[in-house]
Amino acid sequence: MTETSQTTPQPSLRTELRIARDALGAFRQDLFTDAFAFRPAPPLPDGHALLRVLPQRVRPQVRWLPQAAVIAFTLFLMLVAVAVDDGPEGGISALLTGAPLIFMLFRPLGGWWLSFAASAFTGVALPDDFPSPWTATGFVSHIAVMVFVASRSRPRVAAEMWLLTVLLGLFYTLSNSWRPPSVVPMAIVSGLLLLGVLAVRGLRESKQEVAAQVAVTEVERSRRTVLEERTTIARELHDVVAHHMSVIAIQAEAAPYRVDNPPEELTRSFAVIRENAVIALTELRRVLGVVRAEDYEAPQAPQPTLAVLDSLLANVRDAGLTVDKVITGAVRDLPQGVELSAYRIIQEALSNTLRHAPGAPARVELSYVPVGLGLRILNGPPTGALRPSPGAGHGLLGMRERAAVLGGEVTAEPTSDGGYEVIAFLPVGSDA
Repeated sequence: MTETSQTTPQPSLRTELRIARDALGAFRQDLFTDAFAFRPAPPLPDGHALLRVLPQRVRPQVRWLPQAAVIAFTLFLMLVAVAVDDGPEGGISALLTGAPLIFMLFRPLGGWWLSFAASAFTGVALPDDFPSPWTATGFVSHIAVMVFVASRSRPRVAAEMWLLTVLLGLFYTLSNSWRPPSVVPMAIVSGLLLLGVLAVRGLRESKQEVAAQVAVTEVERSRRTVLEERTTIARELHDVVAHHMSVIAIQAEAAPYRVDNPPEELTRSFAVIRENAVIALTELRRVLGVVRAEDYEAPQAPQPTLAVLDSLLANVRDAGLTVDKVITGAVRDLPQGVELSAYRIIQEALSNTLRHAPGAPARVELSYVPVGLGLRILNGPPTGALRPSPGAGHGLLGMRERAAVLGGEVTAEPTSDGGYEVIAFLPVGSDA
């Protein structure tokens, strides 16, 4: 009996074939697909360091400085080519030197292929005493084109251009042994310059990524600070509202016992009031209780109000801040949420004065008006040395969040004398 066997490729061979196929596909994608696509060299961006130090009227022209430098460099090489070789050879050498450099400004990879073709033509058409396959100016031109393309392409493209250039030089060196070889200088010089370009480009991209990451981090930090401040506000308002709802429920339950023989309708009304207060308190705790951390404990003391503002001012005076208080309008009790927010805004503003304006005097102004409460915290210019201030530095965000919860607003800006002022308005109902 005859056995037939069918040979199949070994797994390692299939892997190697797949790797080779992928490499050829990447090579074709890099150097052949859309090789002559129109990709003009962009001008200098608006934020470039060179443009920032120049007057505004000359910036539009200076933005095209890189393109002008390439054109000037091209004309210089072409003049050198004409000066070195008289007659038609000089004109041909100048054309083969300059055309790729101008072409690469609009079609970078196409400019390299044009330079590659010019190098191949030089190796065939020019006399035997020329270094094969580059003239002196062609040598410089081809390296300049590779450097330019490498600065605008992925690192793999630079390696592929360098490899093809070295293979071209080796081909002409081996096939024309009587000519002086130039492939070794080309391989060394172009390789070092391409590595330098890729290193600089990688460093620049790394800096850009770090700057972008820092910007994202700052945005996230600001967002986190806002959320933390809102959580703090929600906790405090939860404590304030929960306290008042508890008082309502207790008073509604005790009210019928304070009157002898209360009417049944009155008793039923108080029962309904208590029932609704308890339901509202339960819902409030269920909804707003989620903002509490697991280790959060409700404060034992009541939340601060403007009644204890003098204690706050005494504390900051002990810390070295000279502060005065000015009150205009008829002082009256305000809703506890308004007084709590006003106290916190004043507290944060005075803390900022201590941190950012050492030695400066401060003044706290409270204006009671029928529709709300106005605040103005003003400090003069600092007279002492500024010290590093830890923390995120988002106190103003917290002030604005507190005012926004009540429908008010906060503005903060420097004053003409070098100081700083915070102005806030917190609206209240007409029956407050």
